[in-house]
Amino acid sequence: MPMPVITLTLAQARALHLAAQGLLAPPAQLATPAALCACIARMGLLQIDTIHVVARSPYLVLFSRLGPYPMHWLDEALATGQLFETWAHEACFAPMADLLLHRSYNQQARQHWGLASARHSHIHQRAHLDQLLLHIRQNGAVKSSDFTRQDDRTSAWWGWKDEKRWLEALFASGELMVARREKFQRVYDLAERVAPQLATAPAAGLAPDAIRQQFIERSVTALGVTQARWIHDYFRLKPRLKDADLAALVEAGALLRVAVQGWDQPAYVHASQADWLQQAVAGQLQARHTALLSPFDPVVWDRERLATLFDFDYRLECYTPEPKRVHGYFVLPILHAGELIGRLDAKAHRAQGVFEVKSLSAQPGRRWSEAQSLAVAKAIWRCAQWHGTPEVQLTGTRPANLAPTLRRAWREIRKESAG
Repeated sequence: MPMPVITLTLAQARALHLAAQGLLAPPAQLATPAALCACIARMGLLQIDTIHVVARSPYLVLFSRLGPYPMHWLDEALATGQLFETWAHEACFAPMADLLLHRSYNQQARQHWGLASARHSHIHQRAHLDQLLLHIRQNGAVKSSDFTRQDDRTSAWWGWKDEKRWLEALFASGELMVARREKFQRVYDLAERVAPQLATAPAAGLAPDAIRQQFIERSVTALGVTQARWIHDYFRLKPRLKDADLAALVEAGALLRVAVQGWDQPAYVHASQADWLQQAVAGQLQARHTALLSPFDPVVWDRERLATLFDFDYRLECYTPEPKRVHGYFVLPILHAGELIGRLDAKAHRAQGVFEVKSLSAQPGRRWSEAQSLAVAKAIWRCAQWHGTPEVQLTGTRPANLAPTLRRAWREIRKESAG
């Protein structure tokens, strides 16, 4: 007889998702370099973005999970070969243990504008690529800034100069890898110098079907609980999955099919997380963490999943003309005790030591309790201290009566810190 399907409440599904993402509870211990790498391994990916009105996204994603840590730890993990950079969800850091998996999929199956543009360069500008490879082989690693633009032309790749496009094409093909970053600039070197283990890697790589299955299972593991239609986005698989595509994995016992109250589609949990599933059903996974989330956090980046799981309508507005923005330039969702209860637009004025909260909004129709306001105030304070901007300034809130509560909380926190 088939086993009865386990049913989760929406709150239990959220708790399972946050447990898988490392956001269920505050960090129990001080951060370490090993914990940083383990955090990325748990997520599977760490998306890279260069916007830095607050800390750049990859650093902020880690802070939300680890608490205060020196940002250079991430740079050192890349430089020492514990991580590598790859096209995946977008440009991402990934654990070095997954290098062959990503290289094989990028070469065989992944569809992405960066890879497509690179293939065009390989077809039409191969002589330039070979010349650049020879230069790197003879002279060592290079940055794009080592080369000067020879004319005023703009290219299809974000206005990049030729050498930058060629470096990116060679990176996309796997001939070059990112050896390290200097002031967040990529430093490119020959793949075999960055990852000597490639010399003994199987020439044929992994079979496409086996790679796809691994990415499906890793996506479900990273998400904790997911509908079939959300799985493809995590590692940008094509096409979008349907329930029928997961039937064999369910039959094999790799995935567990569950129900979530209010969802008209089945959900899936990886068998390796069966214990968490049972704890969630028993109400033993208690969400206790308050954190500011990057717009490029894995919890946030699938807008449909975010709306279904958290009833949170979110759009990144930094690419929207300023007069049309609703919430701000670089808006951070606010996670508190398993819910997304608001959002804030912040800017770190590093030279002045000021963390400016340009706007802060509670979710429409929600009134924050005193405990919620205090928890959010503390989360903003911790984030400001980590940025090296100890003074928190608040411009405005919605509703307006949140502002006095937050300012009062910061005064109390400052007194406690000084005492």
